[in-house]
Amino acid sequence: MALKRVHVVIEGKVQGVYFRTYTQAEAQEIGVAGWVRNRPDGNVEAAVEGECDKVDKMIEWCKAGSPMSEVSRVLVAEEEPLNEKGTFNIRY
Repeated sequence: MALKRVHVVIEGKVQGVYFRTYTQAEAQEIGVAGWVRNRPDGNVEAAVEGECDKVDKMIEWCKAGSPMSEVSRVLVAEEEPLNEKGTFNIRY
């Protein structure tokens, strides 16, 4: 099983709409590890690691976003996997 890790920046109306909470719930449902946090510039960023197909599914979810969000762009950069397992956390 090949692991994949990505750093994602989600732009648009993504703060104040429970984006991080929905992202955490979706990541746990899909079964990926990592974290999500708000950025000072009004965007949200996340690191997602897991099986390739699960990471790809999480990227697609980020493009749609939470029910009240309005995602305008998702930037994805691949990173070296850290062999991170288990939880997906909200960082503050």
